[in-house]
Amino acid sequence: MSADLHCHTKISDGAVSIEELIMLAKGSRVDTIAVTDHDTLAGATRAKVIGERQGVKVIVGIELSTIDDSRGRKAHVLGYMPESPDRLEVLCRRSAEQRKRAALIMMQRVMRHYPITAEMVIRRAQGSTSIYKQHIMHALIDAGYADSFYGEVYEELFAERKGVAYVDIAYPEIYEAIDLIRSAGALAVLAHPAVYDSYDLLEELTEKNMLDGVEVWHPRNNKGDEEMLSDFAVEHGLLRTGGTDFHGSYTTKPIPLGSIATPEEQLKELFSAKDRRKRVK
Repeated sequence: MSADLHCHTKISDGAVSIEELIMLAKGSRVDTIAVTDHDTLAGATRAKVIGERQGVKVIVGIELSTIDDSRGRKAHVLGYMPESPDRLEVLCRRSAEQRKRAALIMMQRVMRHYPITAEMVIRRAQGSTSIYKQHIMHALIDAGYADSFYGEVYEELFAERKGVAYVDIAYPEIYEAIDLIRSAGALAVLAHPAVYDSYDLLEELTEKNMLDGVEVWHPRNNKGDEEMLSDFAVEHGLLRTGGTDFHGSYTTKPIPLGSIATPEEQLKELFSAKDRRKRVK
């Protein structure tokens, strides 16, 4: 059984619709996917219904964008199978408002340098809960000012702290986010520790018994990360998950759905952990 437990759609910053994601999974013989759009559960339930029709099991999930305040770094946390998703709504709305505010400023700054219009960006963000940097880059590519989503133009505009259009977004603190994931009855998994150098955070959250698991398999892992994360998870009794962090064309290089997956045994562990959580309640 193939399981890609980290997938994004157009509802956040992915390039494909829910329907297209399901059909890609079916065509690629990926039996199970988790829809983990950023800071929203808006499409996950519909994806589950469509998946049932197409013979693809869809796990309802979310990826919350957060800040590790003590280290001043971004950190992402995945929440799987919430029983009370409404408990996440206030935080999701807050993040959406912050992202929309930042998007308006970014667009204004980009338009000082390139003659694209706000309408061009909004059109490419159609179906999303917000406007992401990828949508601005999509407009620039279509206008002939860039040839990739994450090349020189992206760095010029959006490089952290240095880009001429960069805007810092005030995301919630990770402890608050994990508390809400837990209160919603979901499993909390620290996403891609290698991407934001979250190893110290992983140890800290594990010591405080805040996590159910860690994302071990991810396309942006460095050499040795997978083995180190897997060993850490086994030693501390954490679930091990993984996936492509699928965004379609909105990536630095092609990463087909299901090309990185959660092993079947670990998928079973995920479902077992969820069942145990229900029984405890």
